Amino acid sequence: MTTAADSFHQIATVRIELEGSDPLIWRQVEVPTSVTLRTLHDIIQGTMGWFDYHLWEFTIAEHRYGLPMDEDWGTEPRADASKVRLRDLLRQPVTTGKYIYDFGDDWEHRLTFTGVRTGDASLSYPRYIGGAQNCPPEDCGGIPGFYETLDAATDPEHENHDEAKQWLEDYDPNEIDELPIKYALLRIANKRNAAKARLAKKKREPTG
Repeated sequence: MTTAADSFHQIATVRIELEGSDPLIWRQVEVPTSVTLRTLHDIIQGTMGWFDYHLWEFTIAEHRYGLPMDEDWGTEPRADASKVRLRDLLRQPVTTGKYIYDFGDDWEHRLTFTGVRTGDASLSYPRYIGGAQNCPPEDCGGIPGFYETLDAATDPEHENHDEAKQWLEDYDPNEIDELPIKYALLRIANKRNAAKARLAKKKREPTG
């Protein structure tokens, strides 16, 4: 049986794909299996390049997870994501799930977890591995609005060309700025390492 201390050393690879994007917008990151789904949300936000402005939820094995809410608007209640750890949801050899960000723009991400294994003790996790294509700007109307805006910006004859160019500013759909991704994941890794140190200290303390 895996103990809480042992699970700190276990990682999985997750591939994050933004559904409906073409060319495909995707990221790959190595994550500790000991993280809660609340922390996995933070990892996805940082890895994709979102700004955590909106509501979100996971669906894994037909169960929904998110933040506690006073009103579920007639839908199935979500389990509290801060109380569920990723390791308890993973199945060998592959686990898939869905992550939705912004219930208005409805950004749907397909999640594929593979390669559950012992991590490298010399590395910090979560760790960015790679990806393709820039994350869409926030509040652009989901996948349809995103591509309509790009089309308008690249077509000088489009009636909304000037407005789209101004709104996108220097946005490049083909460029990934990896530095903010690595900084975001490093902040999460530092918090995890501090918790790991506390756990190790507690394990060494005499029990009486």
